[in-house]
Amino acid sequence: MDISSELINWYLINKRSLPWRETTDPYTIWLSEIILQQTRVEQGLPYFYIFLEKYPSVKDFAEASEDDILKLWQGLGYYSRGRNMLKTAKEINDNLGGNFPVRYCDLIKLKGIGEYTASAISSFAANEERAVVDGNVFRVLSRFFGVDEPINSQKGKKLFQNIANQILNKEHSGMHNQAMMEFGALHCRAQKPLCSTCPISLNCHALKNNTITSLPVKIKKVKLKERFFTYLLVIKDDHILMNKRGDGDIWANLFELPLIETPNELSEPDLLILPEFMQQFGNDTTVEHFGDTHKHLLTHQKLFVKIIRIKTNSIAFNKEWFFVPIKRLNELALPKIVDLLLRQLITL
Repeated sequence: MDISSELINWYLINKRSLPWRETTDPYTIWLSEIILQQTRVEQGLPYFYIFLEKYPSVKDFAEASEDDILKLWQGLGYYSRGRNMLKTAKEINDNLGGNFPVRYCDLIKLKGIGEYTASAISSFAANEERAVVDGNVFRVLSRFFGVDEPINSQKGKKLFQNIANQILNKEHSGMHNQAMMEFGALHCRAQKPLCSTCPISLNCHALKNNTITSLPVKIKKVKLKERFFTYLLVIKDDHILMNKRGDGDIWANLFELPLIETPNELSEPDLLILPEFMQQFGNDTTVEHFGDTHKHLLTHQKLFVKIIRIKTNSIAFNKEWFFVPIKRLNELALPKIVDLLLRQLITL
């Protein structure tokens, strides 16, 4: 069976109409690929339209500020993607004459573009012979060929890439890759795959051997690291005290409230006698609202987050702290959980 031809035929009939499929412009394809990393199409599509409207060319993107990019990115998560995109756009604009590369060998050199993204852009924009392997393709290949090597092991990644390379339709590389990815997303789904109407079911190893639910195999992740964040809400004269995060941790360069991180959850009495708190706000401080704790999951971390509103006349300013008018808070890029909890306490 020619799996490529079968899936391309399926794709031409069943594909979703998505804007990045109607162009060979590498900049537009790059936007979609980065936005859709770790993001469902339904969630990422509005962001794609917003970014393309505000930054219709790589030059426009390159001239944006990091704060502008992160504000538009708010809610998508994995904020390093947005920061890396800005670095890539500046590199292309400053050193490549604003011409977005289409060859894999040039794309792979750019910040934030790995093997998958370079393969996707080069095949979609220039039909370069590159097989794309994402989570959907892993699933299709694992089930069809009966491969039980873990997809997140180095050996597994290499094995699946070799299989993808072997079945690649070299004349229609871009369409082949789109078909593989779309088939995994819509038909050979993780849950409740549509095996009864599958065009390649006769040769599917997993269907023949009743291993659909056990493939693909993935090594279990390590236990999530737990962190306890207590945010302090201070408002004076319609201004709110804010902090800008630094590099080297989650939410780099995003804005938030002043933060105290502790090994365990803080109670109100514990907070008031905490040396860090007393040093920053002194003894003449009262708690006006002690918020509930909210759980927030990241890829490798579990956060326990609460906001506490305090009243104080003494603030020992951290160098990253500043007051901003509440009415301008919407201009700042905040972590999703902070933005959500803050909106429950004040009107932005």
